Amino acid sequence: MRIREIKEKDNQTIEKIIKRSLESLNLNIPGTAYFDPQLSNLTQFYKEQSNAKYWVAVNEKDEVLGGVGIAPFGQKTGICELQKLYITSEAQGMGLSKELMKVALDFAKEHYTHCYLETLKKLQVANLLYIKLGFQQLEKALDGSEHSAMDAWYIKELS
Repeated sequence: MRIREIKEKDNQTIEKIIKRSLESLNLNIPGTAYFDPQLSNLTQFYKEQSNAKYWVAVNEKDEVLGGVGIAPFGQKTGICELQKLYITSEAQGMGLSKELMKVALDFAKEHYTHCYLETLKKLQVANLLYIKLGFQQLEKALDGSEHSAMDAWYIKELS
């Protein structure tokens, strides 16, 4: 297994992974990443922003198993957002999310002072991972949040 930057050929696969993950949790609703306009072309979306990247985890056949992104958060200087961390159900439980987050946070440290993320309380495994990696839970979303269905928000000071 290895992690690399997303390529044009990965767009459809990662979109399917994200949508299937959300559908499996009945989260194919407005206010989630399911309806993000950039979802079908993440390669272009992350290329067009400064200090932004999206990575995919691939197996030995170069098949995408999941991904994660870092991008500026709204108009907030120094704050990035950890975005679209999704992996296939087959790849869950292998530590892939932690590996993807390590790559993303290492990149974020080079460009930002803080990393923000939004999730749902019912995603207990994900929430435990964020806390384990040093994220502090917030009481509400930061101003500029675009995902109204989320009910858990975290921030991490990058050093």
